[in-house]
Amino acid sequence: MLTYPTEYIEHFVSEPSLDLFSYLDENNLEDKFLVTSTKKDVTFESIAPNCLLGNGNCTNFLSFIDSNSVDLILTDPPYNLGEFMHRRNTNLVKMRENQFAYAGWDNLSQDDWEIEMDNFFKESARILRKSGSLLLFMSLIKIETIIKLATKYGFYYKTTGIWHKTNPMPRNMNIHFVNSTEAWVYFVYKDTSGVFNNNGKMVHDFIETSLTTAKEKKFGKHPTQKPLKLMKHFIEHLSNKNDVVLDPFMGSGSTGVAAHRLKRKFIGIELSEEYYELSKKRIINE
Repeated sequence: MLTYPTEYIEHFVSEPSLDLFSYLDENNLEDKFLVTSTKKDVTFESIAPNCLLGNGNCTNFLSFIDSNSVDLILTDPPYNLGEFMHRRNTNLVKMRENQFAYAGWDNLSQDDWEIEMDNFFKESARILRKSGSLLLFMSLIKIETIIKLATKYGFYYKTTGIWHKTNPMPRNMNIHFVNSTEAWVYFVYKDTSGVFNNNGKMVHDFIETSLTTAKEKKFGKHPTQKPLKLMKHFIEHLSNKNDVVLDPFMGSGSTGVAAHRLKRKFIGIELSEEYYELSKKRIINE
């Protein structure tokens, strides 16, 4: 179990962007410090060896990360289905309002959401190494837009896959098909192939796991929390040990926990203070 730092040493930096882990090594810093930019309103918190977290808007934090310094971006951004659900006037509207109000992006106009995602892909292209991978979860009705935005910045579209939940919530099971799947989209930056650790075995684009277990929710729950088994699957196949894994929409921290267990370096960013603290507790108590 990792020890939570009770006192921090704060380092102020003036560089417009940093290779954060190199900065730590060069300055012989351990896991009790904050790195704060004097030019940007961001602070990265080191909560464990090879783990940096930031609480705030991901666009601000991404601009602080050095170019060509990240190997894998694995994330689950807001799908921005708020307006769509309101127009449908289903009984899921109130649930979405309660669960996703924190996200800030779920009730944007389509144009505003595309602007935010465009900024995300622009910064992602800058910080990813050539042949680095980007995999994100997304609603099926938004995938065409996602591919258009990503390819604009040099991402090569590889495939769209499906995560099948083997124990979905049986909501409205007597009136329509139960929602038991989510889509994911996989890109490689400035290349047609990147790291793919299949060990000579066929890896399908259809992945089955159960929903997040109660044990994984002991520090609190997140409405779209992904199970560790799922995140480990992608990290194992799309990165190597000591690679840098980034999740700019960290949520409950499943990507960070999986990266820590698989001996990857991790950078996580979360807008909600509530879920940022949840992520921090989960990773610290690994």
